[in-house]
Amino acid sequence: MAASKAPAGHFSILYFAAASTFTSKATEHLSAPVEARDLFSKLEALYPGIKDKVLNSCAVTVNLTYIDIYGDEAPDLEMVIKEGDEVAIIPPVSSG
Repeated sequence: MAASKAPAGHFSILYFAAASTFTSKATEHLSAPVEARDLFSKLEALYPGIKDKVLNSCAVTVNLTYIDIYGDEAPDLEMVIKEGDEVAIIPPVSSG
C-alpha cells in the first residue's frame, strides 16, 4: 500500500490491520513536524482509545525503518517526523 504524496507541511501515515479498522482509514496526512515521542498522543487525540486498544502493541516505521518509541528511555523518542516522511502503524499479525 503506497500513500499518496503528502501535501506541503505534512507527513503520510499508513494504518494496517487493527489500526486501519480502528481509524476506518488506510492512510491519512498529518501536520509535520512531530517528535516521535508525541506521535501516539497526537493519534490518541484524533482517535480516543487507540493508544490502549491498538498502539501499545504495534510496530512503527518511519520511511520503512522500524523505530523504538516505547518507554521513557526508548532510543528513537527524539526522532522528528518531518514533512514528506511516511509512517506506518503495524499491529502484530497472528496466524492460526
